[in-house]
Amino acid sequence: MWDIVVQHTGNVGYRGATKREGLAYDPPVIDCSGWAAMLLTSAMEAINSASRSEVFNSEYRASIATWSDRMIALVEARVGAILNGEEISLANLPPYALIGLRQGGGAWANNHPRKRGITHVAQIVRRPTDRAPFISESQGWARPHGLRLTELGEWLDLTRPWLKAGEAWAVDPFAPPVDTRC
Repeated sequence: MWDIVVQHTGNVGYRGATKREGLAYDPPVIDCSGWAAMLLTSAMEAINSASRSEVFNSEYRASIATWSDRMIALVEARVGAILNGEEISLANLPPYALIGLRQGGGAWANNHPRKRGITHVAQIVRRPTDRAPFISESQGWARPHGLRLTELGEWLDLTRPWLKAGEAWAVDPFAPPVDTRC
């Protein structure tokens, strides 16, 4: 994931409802769930390749390319665990957590069913040299717009107003599955 993050951070803008295909646009753009899905599926494919087995089946990898609320629900169903609100902390987060936030969004947020009202996702990535945690996200509301990389502790401090029960959730996309169909 890190190489993809380094390649695109600062070079890709934000556009809602634009997934991986937006990276081919001039200028390149992507939304938060499109970015997280790209990072997750590339990591899942790398894990499958390294293990020479299908740890993450093709249906599950394809299903991750969806809207933010659904991404969190799919991972939760697969692994059977989720952190909620104040449970989200530097000490509690899984190494590569996917974090979902309910940040509103107006009329566009009604484009899909949103059980939890999640309208933004961000992905923990780690710098390979020291395993330092960062958040990689495509952001349209805060500056800078587009792909950005923030040290995890700093991001948690900035995001603290949204890290409340019923407002924020985190899942571990790489945890062993309880639903073995995925």
